Amino acid sequence: MSSEFSRTLSLLRQEKGVSQRLAAGELGISQALLSHYENGIREPGLLFVVRACDYYGVSADFILGRTLSREGNMLTEQDILDAAEPKNSLRGSVLATLQSKLLSGAVGVLFELLGKLGDKALINAAASYLGSAVYQLYRHLYRASGANEAYFALDPNTCLLGLSDADRKLCEARFAAALRDLKAQKAEFPDLSAPAINAAYPGRCQSLTQVLSTTDARLVAFSREKK
Repeated sequence: MSSEFSRTLSLLRQEKGVSQRLAAGELGISQALLSHYENGIREPGLLFVVRACDYYGVSADFILGRTLSREGNMLTEQDILDAAEPKNSLRGSVLATLQSKLLSGAVGVLFELLGKLGDKALINAAASYLGSAVYQLYRHLYRASGANEAYFALDPNTCLLGLSDADRKLCEARFAAALRDLKAQKAEFPDLSAPAINAAYPGRCQSLTQVLSTTDARLVAFSREKK
């Protein structure tokens, strides 16, 4: 069972606009048991998951955090943007939770694949690249909130005007260089075919596929706009 299942279950109930007591009654369990499920104290059985999916009108993959699609299929970039429409009560909270799980699953697969290569420089470069992106996004959020910029050693204007981008470019170059070295050494790379990835990561492969598919579609659209 996904570790995020309990939070998604709670958010779906809030989105539906029903009390815990009412939801529990309609799901055929006690309020206390539903509370345990929503707080991650107890893990439900398959029968309850099926009932919850029917009750909230979502797929099992969605409620388990394996996809952003309520129907269980892959989403387009526009589908993801539409999910955040203000008219949808609490959709922002659900979207944030699921996007977090989506990225977490994809990054987990990436680092497990990198771990098979056993190269410290490669792994550290990937971690630094992602860390720099998180840093920059958080700095933007931090600055917009009016928080004390003195918390960080680096001046925000210096950070947000290209330094973080340059840092990521350097990390990416180190990552690519490490891969070239491994290839020159004839290292054994993991099988990245779709069947192999699906077999090795049955619970997280769709997260990786969704991230790749969504980003690829966005980049294709961007390249067309540039022409």
